[in-house]
Amino acid sequence: MTRIRRLEVYEVKLKLEEPFTISSGTSTYSHNVVVKFVDEDGRTGWGEGSPSYRVSRETVGSNIEAIKSVAGKIIGLDILKLERLREILAKIEGNPSAKTALETAFLDLMGKELQKPIYRFMGGYRDSIVTDFTISIRSPEEMAKNALKAVEKGFKILKIKLGVSPEEDVERIKRIREAVGPDVKIRVDANQGWKFDDAVYVLNKIADYDVELCEQPLEAGDLKGHARLRKESPIPIMLDESVHGVVEAVKAIEMEAVDFINIKLMKTKGVSEAVTLAHLAESYGIPCMVGCMGESRIGISMGVHFAQAIKNVMLVDLDADLLQAEFLVEKGGASIAPGGIRRVPEVPGLGVEKVDETKLIRRFTVGGGVEL
Repeated sequence: MTRIRRLEVYEVKLKLEEPFTISSGTSTYSHNVVVKFVDEDGRTGWGEGSPSYRVSRETVGSNIEAIKSVAGKIIGLDILKLERLREILAKIEGNPSAKTALETAFLDLMGKELQKPIYRFMGGYRDSIVTDFTISIRSPEEMAKNALKAVEKGFKILKIKLGVSPEEDVERIKRIREAVGPDVKIRVDANQGWKFDDAVYVLNKIADYDVELCEQPLEAGDLKGHARLRKESPIPIMLDESVHGVVEAVKAIEMEAVDFINIKLMKTKGVSEAVTLAHLAESYGIPCMVGCMGESRIGISMGVHFAQAIKNVMLVDLDADLLQAEFLVEKGGASIAPGGIRRVPEVPGLGVEKVDETKLIRRFTVGGGVEL
């Protein structure tokens, strides 16, 4: 029986290649929490949280305090007793990114103990996945150029951010389809940016350009509006901000407000909750996507493990690390290949072998003779 000996918590800021704009604002860097476990054999487990106040009312500061509140209970925990960890995580109020960071680090150690990659003991359904690449909001001309650049790099699926101006949004999709041709899949995401009538207008207009789905067209709490919109839209509706876990999922499905669910590990109550959500959605015949916030390759690697493991994760949006100008993982983690193909290494645990710890700002350490 091997136990967790030390827990270290860090903060990190990673610059983006260029400003990333969605309907609610612009980001220039990723601001995340990184967790490091060390077990009695000296092995490390890495995890990451990428909190969003807009989505789940959490911050890096609240994540750190949440982890601090349960840190003492994690020290001494057997690295194979996942249910015991989940019992501890349930004591954290809110802060889903903190829960995912802790569970990821735990699963990393668990995989090393079992001598298996995480996805193998989580479900092991597929050996690789294909991610889309996200085009943030710019002028229609700039977005068409950026979309073409992504296709020239080998991506075959694009996720287009919309939700600012209905007329310009239609023009954006028109220009992008003309630029990339008919063989590239296009998905759109309004990030709650439209009113109902605007959504109906845009979706009916852009249906001519072969759009696969529309993500979160209306405000998160407007399930009635999404149910109405599904009846008037020629394009299937995916919910993201509306669905954080199984309770919201059941409500949205039973209200007939959703065709797809975007599961983000950073807004569920941990990795195990994400697995439960994917299986629940499957029982209703609702396919899922796994998406991301602003994770580095640590968090993205956990997302790829999840996508490779679970049958009902049929769509993938795991590209946050590809938008960053700074790299936290120096060796290992999820790879990226032409066509947007991603896979995790066939090594025990998460597969992150070396982290650039010079980029990390230590916030606290518990265990190993060190206390808060």
